[in-house]
Amino acid sequence: MGNPISALTPAADPAAPDPRRWLLLAVLGSAFFVVILDGTIVYVAVPQIQAQLGFTEASVQWVLSTYLLTFGGLLLFGGRLADLLGRRRIFMIGIALFAAASLLCGLAWSAEALLAFRVAQGAGAAIMAPTALSLVLVTFAEGPDRNRALGIWGGIGGVGGTAGLLLGGPITAHWGWEWIFFINVPIGITLLVLCRVLIRESRNPALPRTFDVAGAVTVTLALVLIVYGITEAPATGWASPRTWVVFAASAALMAVFLVIEKRSRAPLVPLRIFRSRRLVGGNIVLLVAGMTVDGVLFILTLYAQRVLGASAVQFGLMTAVMTVMSVVGSFAGQFVVTKRGFRPVAATGMALIAAGSLLLTQLAVDGGLFRNVFLGLLVFGTGLGAAFVGAQVAALSGVRDGESGLAAGIADTFFTIGGALGLAVLSTVAASRTATVLETGGVGPATAMTQGFQSALLVAVGCALLGLLAALILLGTRRVAGTDRARQLSAK
Repeated sequence: MGNPISALTPAADPAAPDPRRWLLLAVLGSAFFVVILDGTIVYVAVPQIQAQLGFTEASVQWVLSTYLLTFGGLLLFGGRLADLLGRRRIFMIGIALFAAASLLCGLAWSAEALLAFRVAQGAGAAIMAPTALSLVLVTFAEGPDRNRALGIWGGIGGVGGTAGLLLGGPITAHWGWEWIFFINVPIGITLLVLCRVLIRESRNPALPRTFDVAGAVTVTLALVLIVYGITEAPATGWASPRTWVVFAASAALMAVFLVIEKRSRAPLVPLRIFRSRRLVGGNIVLLVAGMTVDGVLFILTLYAQRVLGASAVQFGLMTAVMTVMSVVGSFAGQFVVTKRGFRPVAATGMALIAAGSLLLTQLAVDGGLFRNVFLGLLVFGTGLGAAFVGAQVAALSGVRDGESGLAAGIADTFFTIGGALGLAVLSTVAASRTATVLETGGVGPATAMTQGFQSALLVAVGCALLGLLAALILLGTRRVAGTDRARQLSAK
């Protein structure tokens, strides 16, 4: 198997680290930041978009959903495409598509046009995110350097999510909703220029250049359907025939995909990759982490605005504590992973997420944001950073060089589907409990909503405990540095 580092640096020693690797990480991290930013910056602009482009109350949610569906459905495809056709080439294609689609979104003249361009933007993001992470994996050798890079990566994700909440309001208020898309254009152009200067092509020539079209189509449709089903379930009902038809269709397509992969000479996803307990365990923890962070933040957003009357900017500022502590947790986690292994880091992170969610169940109708959410977000953020790094290092360790894009795509897919599932489940629980309390009478809407939010946060505690159990059972205690890297080098 060829050494990927030699594709990125002209150094004579193929095992020598790229001297520009931290600068390259800054470029790749910037692309990841933009993808995460775009997932949240649109939230506060939705009312203005609805008014100017003529969306109905029922259809405006598709401004968010089309991006999520395309992004979640194509992550696996985008990551594998990078392995087969060259990571630098595919990364730059993703950036160009994302920037062009962002420009068209800002220029959209109708609701239908905006939705079409959001699909293209989601496709560009689905190519950028796993390919950028794949380039991180082939640039940083397994061990302390890679763990440090992944710790930074996790911190970038946390900052990107909060930055979207903070920047969306002022940009929309002063310049108009179009500029939440236009700002991506100069960033994309700058990234393309830096890519040409800093990144050399990285591809394993031993991989066949044949492409598993049938596998790509079936798994993409299966993922799109499952994300669609999860997203629509709160509105249509989890027990409705429509919901179960969508889930059944997704399961059938996934079964067909498995059959195709078993018979394919060059499968999109070699099924042997799932024999690794670390990969499976790491992705399960990522799934649960995605459920808790997206679900909890959504519940807290509703609580802040509907119960306490806080603005989106005020809530965004409050969530900064979670961002700061997630960065702290990420950096602490990457240090401990090298010394102690995946399991203690991921397990401690999930335990802290559970504790933070439990503290947040003490929400009250009065008292303000600081008293009700500050301590819970502080603990929650620390756990999120640690759990994300521990799980991601586990899911990406020991992966063959030619499958780094695939592994990155799998990790991103699990985290994204977890986010959609967390939003759907926790919002359903909150709405159901609120309706039940209102039916019994004797309390006002604010109190009923607060009780609904408390119930949803208790579900988040349960989810985090399941993630803790998965970390304890599936993730080994073996340290990252040394053993796996020695095995990889001996196989080359």
